[in-house]
Amino acid sequence: MKKYLFIIAILFLGGLYFVWVNFINDSRYHHDPSDFQQLDLPFDVQNLTVDSINTPRNWQWRGENRNGMYNETGLLKVWPVGGPQLLWHFEGLGEGHTSVAIANGKIYITGMHGDRLILYVLDMYGKLLAKKEIGKEWDKSHNGTRSSVCVNDGKLYIFNALGNFYCLDETTLDLVWTKDMFKDFDGRNIRWGITENPLIVGDQLFMTPGGKKNNMVALNKNTGALIWSSTGEGTPSTYCSPIYIDNQSIPMVVTCTHQHIIAFNADTGEKIWSFPQKNNPYNIHPNIPIYSDGMIFSTTGYKGGAMLLRLKDGGKSVEQVWKNSEMDNQMGSAIRIGDYVYASGHQHKYWFCVDWNTGQTMYNVKDVAPCNVISANGMLYCYSEKGTMNLVNPNPEKFELVSSFKVTLGTGTHWAHPVIHQGVLYLRHGDALMAYKVK
Repeated sequence: MKKYLFIIAILFLGGLYFVWVNFINDSRYHHDPSDFQQLDLPFDVQNLTVDSINTPRNWQWRGENRNGMYNETGLLKVWPVGGPQLLWHFEGLGEGHTSVAIANGKIYITGMHGDRLILYVLDMYGKLLAKKEIGKEWDKSHNGTRSSVCVNDGKLYIFNALGNFYCLDETTLDLVWTKDMFKDFDGRNIRWGITENPLIVGDQLFMTPGGKKNNMVALNKNTGALIWSSTGEGTPSTYCSPIYIDNQSIPMVVTCTHQHIIAFNADTGEKIWSFPQKNNPYNIHPNIPIYSDGMIFSTTGYKGGAMLLRLKDGGKSVEQVWKNSEMDNQMGSAIRIGDYVYASGHQHKYWFCVDWNTGQTMYNVKDVAPCNVISANGMLYCYSEKGTMNLVNPNPEKFELVSSFKVTLGTGTHWAHPVIHQGVLYLRHGDALMAYKVK
């Protein structure tokens, strides 16, 4: 009898230990509600298998190649009625239009309270890990943060709309270095606050102060020291973020300034070429250029249209291939899939499909426009300014809206570009960040 009682006691204690271990492991899903708002979905979140260990080391705006294409597989081709499952949401970001940056098992995003720029650090399940006041932010019109956090080799890079650039240690959030793009590099602010998502290649960090002397600069990403400066065309910046092209005879950085698409030698800062872009009456060109197969695509709002340029002589010169006066995307960017480019218009309030090779408009429809767009797993994700998130099949013959849902959380305008990572769609609407299960 004593033998059986001993066995029963061992089994009982083992059961208690099992329950205790599982409680400890699951406790990461039950956060203080004062920190964030978590739906009661611990097992669904757990089954999502978010891999914090294998999140990328570095992160930049609009994905690895800055073209809005996210390397995901196995995503839902149709969403449930009412939209994909909302895993968690975080409210209290303040005013802002920035997207998330995801690196080393953490989520980074900025917002503005009062006139203060705040950095928020969350874990992969939406728990607030840290927040830090960085400095002032734009509060004059269309308030809030604009340029998303860039994560690179253990450092965070943050740019505000007042021209202040901050480099922080990723672990401690301590300030490593800072620059004032206006005072240090004779830059000039623009109507709605300078906006640019920094480009980092190797140890170089490229920014466009828009000064007459220091039109574009390359800084040492570790120290902030000036590597080179270029006069470019000497015209102001225009809310645009640069891209890097490395498969021509000269490594180049390409961006848009006041009235030009312009290329700089990435090593020396020498202006390689510039091409007039004067079709926008306000000289506002926020859309990041798209590079593919020796071609550079650019689109601009206010009925400015779109154009495709061809690099020649190993990138030393450029020529226009076509111009389309209809597709006038303001700031939602575009996506190339196959031989077609997809984007919404601005004052031409349509969703467009345009032939990449000829510039011919295949169709335009009223649905979803105006919106910003990203792509993953062969589908288009269109976040409309009307407050809907839309899943679209990229069909060059006709518009195919597959699924749609209304974004009910958050505040202000629907301008932040979505992000998809490890089967989760991250959507920011002003004060709120939402995470949806799309796999």
